[in-house]
Amino acid sequence: MSDNYHSVDNVEEIIAKYVEQFIQNNSAAQIISEHLYSLGIGLRPIVDHLTFRTHDVYKRSEEFIALGFEWDNEVGEKGLISFDDWWARVLRKPGFPALFIDQAYDGERGKPSVIPGWVDAFSDNVIHHIAVLVDDIDGSIEHLKKKGVEFAGDIVGEPRSNLRQIFTKADVKDGKAFTVLELTERHHGYSGFLPPQAEGLMKASTQTKKK
Repeated sequence: MSDNYHSVDNVEEIIAKYVEQFIQNNSAAQIISEHLYSLGIGLRPIVDHLTFRTHDVYKRSEEFIALGFEWDNEVGEKGLISFDDWWARVLRKPGFPALFIDQAYDGERGKPSVIPGWVDAFSDNVIHHIAVLVDDIDGSIEHLKKKGVEFAGDIVGEPRSNLRQIFTKADVKDGKAFTVLELTERHHGYSGFLPPQAEGLMKASTQTKKK
């Protein structure tokens, strides 16, 4: 990669590229962005975080560290967010959405994870999902359902709790679950990524839209 690609001055361009790429790959994001762009707002101002799946969190992070992002060491256990068969770390840079980068555990522990198969199919250079920050997740779901958007499971998190989330059903590419859109509702100044039902949320990302 060229020095220009890694230039910190290009952070706006790089993040915009990934967001636009995701919009092209996800039908729910297209619906939301169409309405926001008609008001001159665009999607990025309401993006809570971008999620990349990978085989190697630290190698994948190099692009973003070169752009001035830094590890968030306050989330999880000393910056490591750990679940049964996968783990993640978060990168942050003031003024930009957080970057959530996850991978399966190596060896037997990581075998049940859906992450390696997804990365093998689509690479780690595309976003698995973007989370859009909403004020009223129940109302957002109702409006988007009227536009034909399908959701996977129920909302994760109780009303007015720190974090409430839901995924749309996945768009399909080459017969496999591809991208999902996440709606995120936050309260009490919480900026973390640890809902009590996170494993269920991960599994929901494999549910696909009706054909």
